Amino acid sequence: MSNFLDVFSTALPYSEYLATGTEEQQRRWTQVYDIAQLDATQQQLVAGFEREMKILVHSGIWCGDCVEQCPLIERIAEANSAKIDLRFAERQMTGELAEDLRVNGGSRVPVVQFFSEDGLWCATVGDRTLNRYRALALKRLGPSCPTGILPPEKSEVEATLADWLNEVERVQLMLRLTPRLREKHQD
Repeated sequence: MSNFLDVFSTALPYSEYLATGTEEQQRRWTQVYDIAQLDATQQQLVAGFEREMKILVHSGIWCGDCVEQCPLIERIAEANSAKIDLRFAERQMTGELAEDLRVNGGSRVPVVQFFSEDGLWCATVGDRTLNRYRALALKRLGPSCPTGILPPEKSEVEATLADWLNEVERVQLMLRLTPRLREKHQD
């Protein structure tokens, strides 16, 4: 996992990553970001996180699935930036890291990796959440991927945001309950 932490150390915060895209790509990401909002209960949940975590998103600024999910992860991280260090890296196309990130035999994005405050790997999730897959299944079952040209429906954004929040909360609880970190933090 040290290679992944090397990637994390050079990966970009959301706004800097977004700035690497074209004007049109930035527009697409921003329209989803603008739709995505944590409700008061979700904000309170994330604000209550006690453990620091690192989140590395392997993404493609050009990717429709990234357009429809990465801004949601940013919204979660914004709710507690003191405890969530979120970074974005353009997907590795070749090499050992690319092989380690394959999902179901393919190079997919986004792939999200979660690390503890001290850099230990906790989880990897990719490429779509359950609600994202449900929404796509309703639209089509063919091989094409979303373009991100049109924003997703608000209800789809809310459901996918809840999926990502569940993943982040799951890792937070893992970090909160692990004996190693409980001993370190005396809690």
